[in-house]
Amino acid sequence: MTEPLLDVRQLTKSFGGVIANNAIDLAVMQGEIHALIGPNGAGKTTFISQIAGQIAPSAGSIHFAGRDITGLKPHERALLGLARSFQITSIFPTFSVRENVALAAQARCGSSFRFWRAADAAAEVNALAAAALRQVGLEAQAETTAADMSHGEHRQLEIAMALASQPKVLLMDEPTSGMGPNESQQLVALLRRIRAHHTILLVEHDMDVVFALADRITVLDNGRCIASGRPHEIRDNEQVRIAYLGTDAAGGFPSHA
Repeated sequence: MTEPLLDVRQLTKSFGGVIANNAIDLAVMQGEIHALIGPNGAGKTTFISQIAGQIAPSAGSIHFAGRDITGLKPHERALLGLARSFQITSIFPTFSVRENVALAAQARCGSSFRFWRAADAAAEVNALAAAALRQVGLEAQAETTAADMSHGEHRQLEIAMALASQPKVLLMDEPTSGMGPNESQQLVALLRRIRAHHTILLVEHDMDVVFALADRITVLDNGRCIASGRPHEIRDNEQVRIAYLGTDAAGGFPSHA
C-alpha cells in the first residue's frame, strides 16, 4: 500500500483541562483532496494549526513525506512543502496582486522579507509569482491593488500566494468563509483545476463544497475523530448525522459524491 504523504498519529492537544484534540489519526494520500469537517468547536482549526506548526501538540506525531516534522517550526515545514491558507485572508492590502504573490515566492527562494524591493527584481521570484497567478486566473489583475479586490478575489490571491511556495500539500482553513454561492462555485472550480498538481487538506463548513470536491472525509466531534471514509460512507454514517443534525434520520447532506 502507498504510504501517506501526510500522516498524523494520535495527535492530542490540551489547553489546561480542556482537550481540544484527542488522539486523532489522519492520513492524506498523494494527489487527493481530503476534507476535515465537524460541528463548531469540534477542534478542526486546532488540528490544522498543529500540522502547520502554529500550535505545538501535547502528544502524538506528524509525518510529512516520510519525515517526522512534529518538532519543526512553521517556516521549516513550509520549506518542505506545507502551505496554509487561513480562514481570515492574510494579504498586504496596499500592495499589488503581483507584489503580494512575489513576497510569498520570495520566501520559497530563501530570501528575507527585509529586502522586499529585491524580490521585485528577481527573475526566479517573478517567474514563480506569474505562474501562481496564471493558476488561479488572476494574471490580468497583477497590477491591481489588493484592497480594491472583492472578497472572493482575495481568496484567489491567498491561494496564489500559497501556490507560489510550490507546496506539496495545501492546508486550507475554511476557504469559502464569507462567500456567496457564486463565489463558492468559482472556488470549487479553481480547486478542481489545481488538484492535478497539489494535494489538499480542506477544512470546510460548506457541505456542498465538501461533497463536490473531497475524495475522502474525516469527521471530528468534541475533539475526537468519529468517522473517516469516502463521501458516500460519511453521508450514510449515522454517528455523523447525529453529530451534525441531532438526529439519526437520513438527510442533511448533499446527495452527490
